[in-house]
Amino acid sequence: MTAPRITVNGTEAPISPAAPHTTALDFLRERGLTGTKEGCAEGECGACAILVARPGTNEPTDWVAVNACLLPAAALDGQEVVTSEGLATAGASGTPGTLHPVQEEMAVRGGSQCGYCTPGFVCSMAAEYYRPDRCAHPDPAGGTDPEHGPNGFDLHALSGNLCRCTGYRPIRDAAFAVGAPADEDPLARRREQSPPMPVATEYVRGGSAFLRRNTLGETLRLLRERPDAVVVAGSTDWGVEVNIRARRADCVIAVDRLPELRELRVGSDSIEIGAALTLTEIERRLDGRVPLLAELFPQFASRLIRNGATLGGNLGTGSPIGDSPPVLLALEASVVLADADGERQVPLAEYFTGYRQSVRRPGELIRAVRVPLPLSPVVAFHKIAKRRFDDISSVAVAFALDVEDGIVRRARIGLGGVAATPIRALATEESLEGRPWTAETVEAAARVLRTEGTPMNDQRASAAYRSAMLGQSLVKLYAQTTEAVSS
Repeated sequence: MTAPRITVNGTEAPISPAAPHTTALDFLRERGLTGTKEGCAEGECGACAILVARPGTNEPTDWVAVNACLLPAAALDGQEVVTSEGLATAGASGTPGTLHPVQEEMAVRGGSQCGYCTPGFVCSMAAEYYRPDRCAHPDPAGGTDPEHGPNGFDLHALSGNLCRCTGYRPIRDAAFAVGAPADEDPLARRREQSPPMPVATEYVRGGSAFLRRNTLGETLRLLRERPDAVVVAGSTDWGVEVNIRARRADCVIAVDRLPELRELRVGSDSIEIGAALTLTEIERRLDGRVPLLAELFPQFASRLIRNGATLGGNLGTGSPIGDSPPVLLALEASVVLADADGERQVPLAEYFTGYRQSVRRPGELIRAVRVPLPLSPVVAFHKIAKRRFDDISSVAVAFALDVEDGIVRRARIGLGGVAATPIRALATEESLEGRPWTAETVEAAARVLRTEGTPMNDQRASAAYRSAMLGQSLVKLYAQTTEAVSS
């Protein structure tokens, strides 16, 4: 193994002497790249956004925006990073002092005032600028789409970036004004080349270690030797613990680049999703094939977070307010758990055992999530939160129903935020199955749904509010389905 190094704006930089828990944000700022800012240290403001070269969906390489405040610098060993400073020379004509097209549009359209958030906006905007399948799609009816520009720019790319000076209209104007990358653009040409190969990492300093192995087998043997290790992929949860709660680990094991955890297989009876695929990768590779997951993705945090977060990580934390468990429960998914001795499959409904506890044993990790086929046709994901995007849910409800000839033949309902673990609404499912899909049935089942779980009072919502939202979500689903039929 060679000494860990990161290619930053085209130049290799050693990670040493940074501590293993040092974030990419601090690593970059210590090297004078102060365009990368710390705002929230939780991945909510986007001031720390940087670009990383990752395996692509439609091209060999994608430029992906991530939160540098959450990612350990050691996790970027062997990878290529571009910061806001590097965009000007690397991503335009290559001439020093020349603004990148994204920076130019932000400047001329008044997208920056105090400037603190601007570099993060620029990096997120650049990732969308370089998205290979972005293309102009003017509305033939002459209408407007507030979240997609005529240049194909998806404003969800900026959902993890906050600004409190300028307001968002000039920033949106800049996003909708950028054109396509020029033929001589080095970062555009870089997409046609292979991404950086995964490298094994063994970075030990001050009694702490950051470790990455090349294969699943090696990783599982290491995990058997170090069952106390913290396992990370996108580090979107662990990074918050490090920054806000000053948590430190003697050993961190990275699994984000293991090929065995990055496969997506569609079979005749199931879809298997690798536990280390990011949510963005899953979204783009499934391309709507699982409608319930397609409803989840835009509501799961922000694009910056989804570019790092994984299903394996979301399930591994065991949080009762994670957004993916209710959806996966409604889909009747199972988790594939692996250790040095082999694998076992556990239905997700049997996986959670208590608050942030599960059946996963020391030395085990989640290799994949399996979703059985066929899928139910009537689905919905309702997330009740104080903000539309980039927020933790107060209540999350996922529905998957089979309705044939006006009768509910099968009902699966997953709930989050109303108990110590994500749960299935078993009593409500029973009250629906075999009954007509009518307003009367729905009203009766909604009364049952309001009694599911053990909701509590906290800063996000009261127990009474959570119960009321459970019942209302089923009423909303019925209204949505009848509206779709009538139209």
